[in-house]
Order: sequence, then structure tokens, then C-alpha cells
Amino acid sequence: MPVSTVRAIERRIQRIEGFRVRVLYEDGRDVRGDRSDLRQYPYERMMKNSANVRTWIESRFHPTYQGFKVEVVSAQGDHCHGNMLLGTVRDTYLD
Repeated sequence: MPVSTVRAIERRIQRIEGFRVRVLYEDGRDVRGDRSDLRQYPYERMMKNSANVRTWIESRFHPTYQGFKVEVVSAQGDHCHGNMLLGTVRDTYLD
């Protein structure tokens, strides 16, 4: 299984999913971007727009990166709440 840095994982998620994320430790601290013992983000296609942030976190991020938290970030840099639709998050990057 290929390993990646946190910075590379965050970039790959942005490229595939269409939104930025911040990978965090369980206590909420940022994980350094040069940490390199995590597996590569395995998905090739974005999750559907009608799914919400919580669904993406629970079905894609947590199974892949156990022991870490993630924040989905809008284009303005705001933390996106769990009920926000992924399509709405992606739309913030179009403005």
C-alpha cells in the first residue's frame, strides 16, 4: 500500500472531491503536512453532490484514516458543518 504525506493527501482529496480539507489529530491539533506514514487517498471519483459532509467523513475519511479527524473547508476558509451538502461546499469554490 503506497504511503503519502498529509499535504499530498489533502491535495488529492481537493482534486478528487472538489473541496479542501484539514487533517487533524483527535484532539483537534493540525497534523504536520510533511507527516508521511499515512496511506494514499484511495478514491478516484468524487462522492455525489447530494451526500452531506458527515456522510463523506464517515464513509470515506474515517475508514481510511482511523485515529484522525478532518475538517471540510469552504473556499472562504470556513469549517463546513456535517449537514451541509457536498454540492453546496463545492459551489463555494465556483464564486
